[in-house]
Amino acid sequence: MSDSGSGEETDGKKTEVKERPWKEWWQRRRWAAAELGPWEQREAVLARISEIQAALDVAASRAAADSPQAHATAAYKAVAERELQQARDALAHSAHAAMRGAAHVGVAQSHLDTAQNLIVSLAPQDDVKAMLPQMVALVDEHFTPKDPRRLRIKEISERVNKGADLTPSDRGFLSETTGLARRMLRKETLRVRSFARVLAAVSATMLLIAVLVAFCAFRWPAMVPLCFAPEDGGMFSVVCPTDSVTRIGHPPNTREIGWAARAQDYLVVEIVGAVSAAVASAAALRRIRGTALPYNVPLLLAALKLPTGALTALLGLLLMRGGFVPGLSALDSSAQIIAWAIIFGYSQQLFTKFVDSQGQALLDAVRGPGSAPPPGEGAKP
Repeated sequence: MSDSGSGEETDGKKTEVKERPWKEWWQRRRWAAAELGPWEQREAVLARISEIQAALDVAASRAAADSPQAHATAAYKAVAERELQQARDALAHSAHAAMRGAAHVGVAQSHLDTAQNLIVSLAPQDDVKAMLPQMVALVDEHFTPKDPRRLRIKEISERVNKGADLTPSDRGFLSETTGLARRMLRKETLRVRSFARVLAAVSATMLLIAVLVAFCAFRWPAMVPLCFAPEDGGMFSVVCPTDSVTRIGHPPNTREIGWAARAQDYLVVEIVGAVSAAVASAAALRRIRGTALPYNVPLLLAALKLPTGALTALLGLLLMRGGFVPGLSALDSSAQIIAWAIIFGYSQQLFTKFVDSQGQALLDAVRGPGSAPPPGEGAKP
């Protein structure tokens, strides 16, 4: 007879019941942590897979009625179904719990695009005719107006709308050209992902530098003090961001300036610069549009401004202390130092605005409704 307080049975089933909920909970948490991309993007691709699967089944059943093409139809259908299954596998958390970011969404979309191209090759002409407007629009988004591929797909569309039959050459061209347009869209999306990773790396590096500078200044406050020595009627003062020493009868030397410096001077200036940069970031949001991509570039652009503002506040005050700005080499009070730290922190916008422009240009390059016309295309049709 087993001990009732041990929580175990002779066959081990009781222990298994206790451990299984914890194991399942841990697996769900692990998979949820791996899903860092937008959940809506993943669900949208899964819904699209179901839609393409239904279209594939219908197209294959219609094409199977044509006995000369039965073998080719079966081959195309088998490959398309394999691509759809690979797309589902790419979105299954249990298949790759270590996947990070939104890369799995892009991989699934690539397999889905291949399945769509195969449907063009096996579907009956009526089905391809229904898909032609979408294919023409996709090609128009990614090819210039004088590109021969864009001109030919329009010619095929006009000919089919007038009642002409699709030739095998036409089907192959439609499949290859639309596939190329989708690959171009994927490349544009990958450029955005690469830009987002660079932004994240640069922001983390700037933050690390700001933290290291604050730590070094806290450890050695007299190393490079943020202090000024204004003169008033032959008397000198030592003014720092958080403290000041007044009424010195001679110009203060480096040691006396170091005595007035405090460990928190750099930290205070960095905090003020970061807060000022946050205000500038909020003001810049009026020019930044959101994105439907799974890479949050606007958020990363805003995050870059904070450590940049902290560092520009420090560098600006050091330039003033070195006499780089004529007439502003000696500030009179701690309040003036903080005020100039606010100005220099906000001035980071002069540098990061170019990064903002580049980020918005990359987002605009990913074609979609409301995006700018492709290169070489004007407003006129």
